[in-house]
Amino acid sequence: MQHSSLSRRSFYADDTDFADHRGLLNGDSGLLLHGDLTDQIIGGCYSVYRKWGFGFLEDVYKNSLAVELGRRGLTAKREVPVHLHYLGVPLGAYRIDMLVENKVIVEVKSQSALSIADDKQLCNYLRATDIEVGLLFNFGPEPKLKRMVLSNANK
Repeated sequence: MQHSSLSRRSFYADDTDFADHRGLLNGDSGLLLHGDLTDQIIGGCYSVYRKWGFGFLEDVYKNSLAVELGRRGLTAKREVPVHLHYLGVPLGAYRIDMLVENKVIVEVKSQSALSIADDKQLCNYLRATDIEVGLLFNFGPEPKLKRMVLSNANK
C-alpha cells in the first residue's frame, strides 16, 4: 500500500543531471516523503538557477522561486513566522524563507558554500514546527541541495 504523499518517481524530476540523490530516501523503502512535491520544488530551484546562476542576493532567488512555483500550480508562502515557546513562555519568532503547500520548508541561500549553521537552521525549523520535510538550496557557484526529514514522532 502506497501513501499518497510518498513517491517512487525520480527525485529530481527533469533535473537528474545536477545532483546525486543517494542517501536522501526515507528509510529502506525507497519512498520519499512528499516526493512528488519535492520533485516540483527542486525542479523549480534548478529552473531559477539556470536563469540567474550565482551572484545575486538571496531575495532575487526567493522571489524568482516563488514565481516559478506559482507557475507550476503550487502555493508558496514567503517569510512564514515560526513562534517559539519555552514552558509556555513566548520566546520570539523566526521566519522561514518559504513554506510550500503547507508541507515542505524551503530555505534559500546564496553563498560560496553551505555551512553547518545552515543545516542546523533548517533542522531547527523542522523541530519547531509540525512540518517533516525541508529543502536547503544554495544558489552558489554550483547549485547545492540538501533534503532533511524529521518525523514528528522524533520531535
